[in-house]
Amino acid sequence: MKPRTLALVAVSIATLIYGLNFTIAKDVMPLYVKPYGLILLRVSGATMVFWFLGLFVKSKKIDAVDLKKIAIAAFFGVGLNMLTFFKGLSITSPISASVMMVTSPILVLLFSSLLLKEPLKKLKIIGVVIGLIGTLILIVYGNSSDENGNNSAFGNFLVFVNAASYGLYLVLVKKIIAKYHPIVFVKWLYLFGLFYVIPFGYYELNQVSWQEMPVNIYLKVGFVVLFTTCITYLFNLFALTKLKPTSVGVFIYLQPVIATIYALIAGSDSLNFVKISATCIIFFGVYLVTKQVKESSK
Repeated sequence: MKPRTLALVAVSIATLIYGLNFTIAKDVMPLYVKPYGLILLRVSGATMVFWFLGLFVKSKKIDAVDLKKIAIAAFFGVGLNMLTFFKGLSITSPISASVMMVTSPILVLLFSSLLLKEPLKKLKIIGVVIGLIGTLILIVYGNSSDENGNNSAFGNFLVFVNAASYGLYLVLVKKIIAKYHPIVFVKWLYLFGLFYVIPFGYYELNQVSWQEMPVNIYLKVGFVVLFTTCITYLFNLFALTKLKPTSVGVFIYLQPVIATIYALIAGSDSLNFVKISATCIIFFGVYLVTKQVKESSK
């Protein structure tokens, strides 16, 4: 199998896991584990896994200059990314959150244009504007209250911040990951990220009543730590070594499809006119943004 094909398979599997994660993580939060507590559990677990795997990898050490860059990337790819996503997901619905994540390719395009000097053509600019209009509609009018009485507007906004943070992370790590083994890179990424999330998650993690947690919730926490964190990050890193950040970012538009199907089957969410309309507008914007990406992809 060609390297590019393997990269496409890897990012597809990562997208599937992310799509399932919206509902699985929502089942855990906030009843059993509060969002910041789950983040600390996720990041600390992943850090231990990656540093353990790093014992079996022989690779050159990371330069001091690159460590600083990884620390910055960790802020956007682990710290801000996860803090806003899990907090947002805990007070909005899985479908709304997954639709909000579709804006990531648009934001990747903007950051790639600003930081990597990739050309920004007229059609793509129109797509950015349309996509952001759909996002604004979902944030302002896609409000609903969950079983805990939380209004989803702020949750949708936090997930949008997460999408922007993740988009910037994809652009920042593009050049760094080409220099080092993925395990070596990601173990440092998560170590820095752990320091960012400890102040937020320490108190909430101490509040967890482990003895009262059902077995299925333990399994779902394990899914979040091992699959949504470890597997997806490794697969995405591999994909980024073979594809452009904009190409990897495009796959995120599959998440709402997977998340919606699973959420409806699980009965954890429902569709309404605003969600459907905003989704169509955002998808059209993403289509315009990514239409010409294929022509220049590897």
